[in-house]
Amino acid sequence: MPAQFDEEIRADLIKKAVLAIQANSRQPYGAKPSAGQRQSGEISRRRRKYRGSYGHGISRVPRKILWRRGRQMGWVGAVAPGTVGGRRAHPPQLTKIWEHKMNVKERRKAIRSAMAATLNADLVKQRGHEFKQLVNVVDSKIENLNKTKDVESLFLKFGLENELARIQSKKIRVGKGKNRGRPYKKKKGPLFVVSGGCNLLRSAKNIPGVDVCVVKDLNVELLAPGADIGRLTIFTEKAIEILEKDKLFFNKVKK
Repeated sequence: MPAQFDEEIRADLIKKAVLAIQANSRQPYGAKPSAGQRQSGEISRRRRKYRGSYGHGISRVPRKILWRRGRQMGWVGAVAPGTVGGRRAHPPQLTKIWEHKMNVKERRKAIRSAMAATLNADLVKQRGHEFKQLVNVVDSKIENLNKTKDVESLFLKFGLENELARIQSKKIRVGKGKNRGRPYKKKKGPLFVVSGGCNLLRSAKNIPGVDVCVVKDLNVELLAPGADIGRLTIFTEKAIEILEKDKLFFNKVKK
């Protein structure tokens, strides 16, 4: 195996890199600045002010007038956070910066560390993957598989029938998340690392939990989803050759 797999396994560094990827892919969101303040909710406390609330024995909440009979007013609370239709007290701000910065050398070291963890059978089994014998490198012919059923039969050849059954099971999420477009919790399956654009990128897409990635686009979140190290990763021979030839994920020496 190339020298990238000889790196020391650093779970803390991997977690830092995964959190940085998740933070950088997060979309900023926030409330409209004028939300809850688009009505005239002003009420005067002056003694002789017409429409004022002086002497009525009511609290000093901003109010708007709904009706009046002469000098008798019908008020209802508005604008303030505690009123119906009022603004929020501390809404999310669109200007908040979610970005997490990470050193380039540190990020590359985290990728090498996550790659090294994929060779450790104990870590892979501890993560929940089920296999008879750990397979890390296979023939590059699998990149030409263009049907999903061929990829599933490949699992059986590798002795991963229990793994295939494990990733196809799903359970209903606990809590309100099931009402927000994510009702099911699914398990992560194997990761195929290929040399470049190929048929496997599309044929394995329909198998739940299975990811296919080009070796140059490899990142820590794919190798350790949820910062949990030891994902079952299968490299093709061509991908290994590119790793060794191009010295990917190593610190490049300036000339």
